[in-house]
Amino acid sequence: MKKEHIVSYEEVSLNELTPQDKVLIAAAIEATQSSYSPYSHFSVGAALQLDSGIIVKGSNQENIAYPSGLCAERTAMFAASAQHPGAHFEALAIAARNTEGKLCGASPCGACRQVMSEYEMRQHHPMRILIYFSDTKILIFDKVEGLLPFSFNM
Repeated sequence: MKKEHIVSYEEVSLNELTPQDKVLIAAAIEATQSSYSPYSHFSVGAALQLDSGIIVKGSNQENIAYPSGLCAERTAMFAASAQHPGAHFEALAIAARNTEGKLCGASPCGACRQVMSEYEMRQHHPMRILIYFSDTKILIFDKVEGLLPFSFNM
């Protein structure tokens, strides 16, 4: 039996975003500056908006004892969970800089997708994901399932 899974997302430009989403994207871009990535030279920033309106930023943190580092998305989510217990995660914006320091797109890794999925399940509330590729291409997913359709759950 063959089945099909359709991924639903929206592609917009920076000008089409709401003012709050523009702030979130700007925070993710800003977070790329605090990346510690001396090995990959690939800087990722994430900005997580809580239901209170607070934005928690994270950036990738590498370590010479690979794979001891941590991705930007998980850095932001874990910090938010520790600093704001019980807060709902409304939206997560992701931006990246390539080895030349230019802004580019970066999709979350599988581990980050699974962590996003679990937070979404825990809060019984969808979390929007915004991935910045350029000022003319931003992908918006209404919930994590668009990035991870078959998440692990016990």
